[in-house]
Amino acid sequence: MITIVSGLPRSGTSLMMQMLAAGGLPVLSDGERQADTDNPRGYLEWERIKQLPKDPACIAEAEGKVVKVISQLLLSLPAGHDYRIVFMQRPLPEVLKSQDEMLRRRGNYEGGGDTSPIEEAFQRHLIEVNKWLDGKSNIAVLRVHYHKILREPQATAEAVADFLKVPLNIEAMTQQVDGNLYRNRMK
Repeated sequence: MITIVSGLPRSGTSLMMQMLAAGGLPVLSDGERQADTDNPRGYLEWERIKQLPKDPACIAEAEGKVVKVISQLLLSLPAGHDYRIVFMQRPLPEVLKSQDEMLRRRGNYEGGGDTSPIEEAFQRHLIEVNKWLDGKSNIAVLRVHYHKILREPQATAEAVADFLKVPLNIEAMTQQVDGNLYRNRMK
């Protein structure tokens, strides 16, 4: 079994990875992307996963572990493995605001214009990915809303553990949730 945490960038994937790591699930991560202001507890990413479209066999290294795979790369998951995917969901305006803030801090921000084309592209992408996921017999998906984690961390941790069918330390998982890190809210 390969466990995957996925979603759009800035949708709460790092938080879920932190929860699963604290809960006791082995993480496939190389530590290459360091914690920063935008994600002070770390990203828990595996750089090699970006090669998934060219090297689908690399996913085999995640057997028995959890790995973060951005939603755009899910379509490259090869057959021959069973996957359990925790798919993070967050309102698109918050995702875009969080991305803008991250780019602003890094000095790469060119925004300020109409974000509706980007929001529409993300919406189309999510429809495509969800349709693809729903059509795969070797893939089980649990969709987790970012706001639910913040409101109900214990219930969310229990639901994730039940979905993954592995014993996890629920208390340690819930301790990873810090409402102070929810900074890009839509008012």
